[in-house]
Amino acid sequence: MAIVTAPTKACAVNPLKMSQPIGGAFAFMGLRGAMPLLHGSQGCTSFGLTLFVRHFKEAVPLQTTAMSEVATVLGGYENLEQAILNIYNRTKPKIIGICSTGVTETNGDDVDAYLKLIRCKHPQLAKLPLVYVSTPDFKGAFQDGWGKAVARIVEVLVEGPGANGLPDPLKVNVLPGCHLTPGDIDELRVILEDFGLCPSFLPDVAGSLDGHIPDEFTPTTIGGIGVDEIESMGRAGWTIAIGAQMQRAAEVMQVKTGVPFRIFERLCGLCPNDEFMTFLSEISGRPIPLKYRRQRGQLADAMLDAHFHIGGRKVAIGAEPDLLFDVSGMLHDMGAQVTAAVTTTQSEVIERIKAKEVLIGDLEDLEGLAKTHNCDLLITHSHGRQAAARLKLPFYRTGFPMFDRLGAGHQLSVGYRGTRNLIFEIANLVIAHREENDQPTPDRWRTAAGLPRCSGYRSSTGAAGRSVA
Repeated sequence: MAIVTAPTKACAVNPLKMSQPIGGAFAFMGLRGAMPLLHGSQGCTSFGLTLFVRHFKEAVPLQTTAMSEVATVLGGYENLEQAILNIYNRTKPKIIGICSTGVTETNGDDVDAYLKLIRCKHPQLAKLPLVYVSTPDFKGAFQDGWGKAVARIVEVLVEGPGANGLPDPLKVNVLPGCHLTPGDIDELRVILEDFGLCPSFLPDVAGSLDGHIPDEFTPTTIGGIGVDEIESMGRAGWTIAIGAQMQRAAEVMQVKTGVPFRIFERLCGLCPNDEFMTFLSEISGRPIPLKYRRQRGQLADAMLDAHFHIGGRKVAIGAEPDLLFDVSGMLHDMGAQVTAAVTTTQSEVIERIKAKEVLIGDLEDLEGLAKTHNCDLLITHSHGRQAAARLKLPFYRTGFPMFDRLGAGHQLSVGYRGTRNLIFEIANLVIAHREENDQPTPDRWRTAAGLPRCSGYRSSTGAAGRSVA
């Protein structure tokens, strides 16, 4: 069991975590026709918007109540009212998701009361869903905001049992954690459908942030799960929650609708996917398709091939708790040693991470631990690239944000296929780094040993031989 160490520094020197408000806004981006709204200053929203746009390389809808110093002191009712009316009149959203920020939480704005007053004053908003979630950015982290937003969406929008007809045993609710990419969600959708199941993902960022070009421009989200589909989630036979961060949302779903749930804390690795496939076979009544039996064999072979390069390596990882738990677990299965583990917030999975110690800290802490333990590989988001360069370590980018490489939204790590791809990517990084640092290889061992490279050889009889250069 890992020892969890709390931070002792007065401030974050090189931040690892992203804030709760943008985590909550990200969840609303998985809803069709949605407009996320941050109740705070323009700077808070601009910073988050920049991260999203650089990560996904797409136009991202995100609005602000533009709280000034005066409005913050006097209360944000008028700013919130004007922001909602502007969004309603100009963008015609299907839903507005409102996330608080540190400045409005400190002032103590009663946003739920504000929304009741706004609805009474403007009858045209009566049928427009307005979902508010409290996400102060002075505590918690990205995955906390995401988890709170999803739980709140379930509380407000999902209807009780019997409201939309009889239950459908083949209908499955899927509550993915924020550590899953649009590519991961697409992979899970295919897996579930191959078992004859009909999945509803909440949120579904694969529908809105997978990089497709719409036929027509829309100022709101261009895909995702619709409000009507969310309302009917109480008809499902099961709820599948992926990541410990989704437990609260799954419990709220069960209390409100009676739908049982199962949590899968990991979907990266051989054994976690064996459990996942077995569960899907049980609830669908179908055998595991042959394609996944073959993919399992491919993953086992990939683990055999790559363990020569990954096994025994010392790894430093900085990530949100669920992502850290998932990736570190897979690397531990491959024989690697997670000697430096840094995360962003408290979680029940931290103590079960396969490391001696897990520090809740920042990238400066991660760099120091990686240097102290002589790590061979650094894994975190793009803000860790300078630390990797200083330490001269191979660097694998994962998590949010990833802005200096293309394809962040299509990165795949779930299922047999995703785990296989991740193993190959990490192993190839280690191989490339070894070659770049002039390690002896069969084609240049003479140079590495300090001997001149030969352009040819002569036989004992003096005849010229073939070139070996």
